[in-house]
Amino acid sequence: MWVSFLLVLPVLSAVSAQEDLSRKVFLFRNEPSEDYVVLKPQPKEPLQNFTVCLRSYTDLTRPYGLFSYATHSEDNEILIFKPKPGEYRVFVGGEYVFFRVPEDPLIWEHVCVAWESATGTVEFWMNGKPWPRKGLKKGHTVPAEAFILLGQEQDHYGGSADSYNSFSGELADVYMWDFLLSPHKMRSAYQDFQLPSCTLGWKNLQYEIKGDVIVKARLR
Repeated sequence: MWVSFLLVLPVLSAVSAQEDLSRKVFLFRNEPSEDYVVLKPQPKEPLQNFTVCLRSYTDLTRPYGLFSYATHSEDNEILIFKPKPGEYRVFVGGEYVFFRVPEDPLIWEHVCVAWESATGTVEFWMNGKPWPRKGLKKGHTVPAEAFILLGQEQDHYGGSADSYNSFSGELADVYMWDFLLSPHKMRSAYQDFQLPSCTLGWKNLQYEIKGDVIVKARLR
């Protein structure tokens, strides 16, 4: 857990929707920010495997959370976190492994994270390329009841967060599956090609915006 100026997520203005967000982004305009996006669908059963993919664009150099899946028993049940340029941290069940990445300035970064309980193997893909696999939480089960959000790192289920770890920039192409994608589909996710049916999907996303986050056309 990163300790700085702790805040309690306030009651913010909310906008709910379900839509196809193809070629669109969530634009987090404030820096730092108390804003976030809640993703409504949840897995129907506890997870023995999962894959999460998303695309981000930011000039931040401080720590920030991208995808936070908190349960009543563990705030960092699943977390994709970037503590500094050149490193990602992937949390499962409150523990993490890190992956070193290039420090290229101002590029879109597409990351996919996959984990399987049976072997405790974590896969990390960035911009369509796999990094060396690592081990984490073998035999663990991810609970199904969760509070899932984008743009913050939760400090407890649906509750507090640290604005110093908030995201500022653009997020797009968020997906979550309850299985491991094949290498071919990992590359398809990066290229935004046809993908399998999923728990959370960018082309039919049910979400609720909290605070000053807007949906805009993607610039490319």
